[in-house]
Amino acid sequence: MNAPATSAAAMASNDTRSGTLMTRTVLSAALAACTLFAAGAHAQVKNYQPVTDQEVLAPKAEDWLMWRRTVDNQAYSPLEQINTGNVTNLRMAWSWTLPVGGLQEAAPLVRDGVMFLGLNLGVVQALDAKTGELIWEHRQKLPTFTGGYHDRQASRQRNNITLYRDKVYLTTPDSKLVALNAATGEVAWEHQVLDWEKGYSFTAGPLAADGKIFTGTSGCSIAGTAGGCFITAHDAESGKELWRLNTIGGPEVDDTWGGLAQENRWGGSPWITGAYDAERKTLYWGVGMPLPYPAILRGSGDGAALYTNSTLAIDAETGKVKWHYQHLPQDDWDLDSPFERVLVDSEIAPAKEDVSYLSSKVKSGQKYDVIVSVPGKYGTVFVLDRDSGELLWARDTAHQNVIKGFTADGKVQTNTELFQKAIDQTVTVCGGRDLGKLWMAGAYSPLTNAFYVPVSESCKELTPQVIEVRQGESVGAQASGKASFAPGEDTVGRVYAVDVKSGKLLWVQKQAAIFSSSVMTTGGGLVFTGDSMREFAAYDQKDGNKLWQVKLNTTVGGHPTTYSVDGKQYVAVVTGPNAQTPVAQTLSPELKNVVDGGHSLFVFALP
Repeated sequence: MNAPATSAAAMASNDTRSGTLMTRTVLSAALAACTLFAAGAHAQVKNYQPVTDQEVLAPKAEDWLMWRRTVDNQAYSPLEQINTGNVTNLRMAWSWTLPVGGLQEAAPLVRDGVMFLGLNLGVVQALDAKTGELIWEHRQKLPTFTGGYHDRQASRQRNNITLYRDKVYLTTPDSKLVALNAATGEVAWEHQVLDWEKGYSFTAGPLAADGKIFTGTSGCSIAGTAGGCFITAHDAESGKELWRLNTIGGPEVDDTWGGLAQENRWGGSPWITGAYDAERKTLYWGVGMPLPYPAILRGSGDGAALYTNSTLAIDAETGKVKWHYQHLPQDDWDLDSPFERVLVDSEIAPAKEDVSYLSSKVKSGQKYDVIVSVPGKYGTVFVLDRDSGELLWARDTAHQNVIKGFTADGKVQTNTELFQKAIDQTVTVCGGRDLGKLWMAGAYSPLTNAFYVPVSESCKELTPQVIEVRQGESVGAQASGKASFAPGEDTVGRVYAVDVKSGKLLWVQKQAAIFSSSVMTTGGGLVFTGDSMREFAAYDQKDGNKLWQVKLNTTVGGHPTTYSVDGKQYVAVVTGPNAQTPVAQTLSPELKNVVDGGHSLFVFALP
């Protein structure tokens, strides 16, 4: 039995065109209503097979065990039953109404024919992946949060679960790591990672490997979180904390914050789940922006504000930073750099005219173990050496004006001419405020050696503003003004296909609607992604030709996944509101606004 239709309708009525989330009152009522049907549907997964360490590194083709399927974050599935030759026959197999609202950023996971959904407000469901029947449901008991910003974190859970051994591991809005029995949904243990009353939370899920569960904190832009944000490691059997890394450094990097005391530093949130290299026993994690922004209010002077906007290479055993690379020092504009780090092995041989930067140390024809990423909202592609952190090449996708160039040794030169020097000074920043590269993740395909990434083109007027520091609210101090198209453009939605070896753009998909879901690639030569105007589509990896599309009930969101049960391949995607959709519609008013409710799961297969 599914959730009552009236619950979804009630939640939808409280959404607004500005993209704000539904009120907690309505969500609480919906939760209470959904509990009625969930209580009678509780059952047990039969013959659940624990996920081994070997499967974490090389999962079975039919499974999707974590948000990007594998610890390298490639989001590639070798399944090829659905392919470029037959995808036009794809049809809906089943659908499911989700029991909670909020922003839709979920990632369906599948193990042995069972789908696990980690949703907003700490709700987890186990469904029969072949039929959509509910098996069990867990509802995390949450406190009442002070402040609207903190409260909203509970309704933007990005990919808050992972599967490992016999557990489903869940991160919660009140900063807990929870282990659920995968067969029954019962709580095995809970561990309070950080003090939620100060404003700490989780929006992204954990990473599991080698007997450990790794987490990255969110929300370190809230008043009570001054002094640091954290990446932590925990024992998978007990939840005991093994180590903790402060992502804005300590006394050893004081000079990079202009002499600011630790208690006057905010930011550095590791908003997105990192990647893991088993051979090197190394985590690669992205870190967000410094706060307050801009620097005239932050007080950090000319300091780079480490480790904000950086890739961190972290020893998974000790939590020590092996190296870091800073993608946007002195970020004045909330442009962030925490997004997915994708691990790839590739020959590196760009021509200088095809990239913005090419390291003189690159040996053409040599294969490198690299990190491929569009780490920040401004859309620049970075390819880093996994051992040294050296930048091998970089290039822009969308138009940006915040990086003016690179030094000879590959360090980013931030455009200081856009720094705001007075409270009433307005600047126009191109690349990523409200639109740009956001949580919607790119995917890699070994079939083409290409990285496929959703980005939005836009520019934005920004003006500093003095704010009152209040409990539960952000210390961000900038007014977001008029949005505009990037120079020479008349649309904002983009998917870029970038060749990892050469740095060339293989193709670009352009449209008015933003691409509001992540991207997935498959062994069938396909790229799947969805947009803000309800379209879920499949493209040819080689040339970007659209081969199949379907209009769903509302904005397509979350992270598409694919899996197989009894020899049949399925493709799954969730729908629901996206925070960036209303901004894109101000630039393209011909687009009709879609309903901001309608939170659903759709599953497709060949007839």
